[in-house]
Amino acid sequence: MQDYLPILATLSCTDLSDAMDRLGINCQVSGITPLDRSFNLIGQAWTLRYGAIGQDGGTVGDYIDDLGPGQVVVLDNQARLDVTVWGDLLTMTASKRNVAGTVIDGICRDIDRALELGYPVFARGNWMRTGKDRVRVEAIQEPVTIGGIRVEPGDWLRGDGDGLVVLPAKRIGEVIPIAVEIRDAEERIRLAVQRGAPLRQARADNGYHGLQTKRFSSEAPRP
Repeated sequence: MQDYLPILATLSCTDLSDAMDRLGINCQVSGITPLDRSFNLIGQAWTLRYGAIGQDGGTVGDYIDDLGPGQVVVLDNQARLDVTVWGDLLTMTASKRNVAGTVIDGICRDIDRALELGYPVFARGNWMRTGKDRVRVEAIQEPVTIGGIRVEPGDWLRGDGDGLVVLPAKRIGEVIPIAVEIRDAEERIRLAVQRGAPLRQARADNGYHGLQTKRFSSEAPRP
């Protein structure tokens, strides 16, 4: 598979969000933000879904030793805010293994370690209560839902200070050229304004108001 990481590093979440709006792709993860606004995350999804415990007890999963560079840990804890599924030991190990980052539809703990190591964690917040004996692993490397967005194993994720977007692996080749077009158009607008042009004129000259307008590629299924 083509390595999209270098080009994605030049594109912001807003560039990609606008591009996927044009393509009609639902991509903007709601309610999940970086622990630190300086965190940047780029990589492909490795997924795990948690559920509530039953009579047979809980499991949190021993998986981190099998992951490495370019992978993003994507944990679907069903937006629970009462128990954590990520903490200090996972952060330390993931950082040592050069994992690209962690995304949690839920909360984490031990955030000082993530901040100290500069390890990107995107979550709904943090609290100290462990998930051990309170959650169980339901599925690994199957589609999950994160902030209302479906994430399949191998999908690309891009996170920055503005939040998080999911790029379906099957559509990323369509998304990137449009995101580059939007990024470059907005840069031309900025330069024009810096040189004294009215914003209204700079926008008009660069087709600003149509950059995100929904269009469909010939290959993409229509709703």
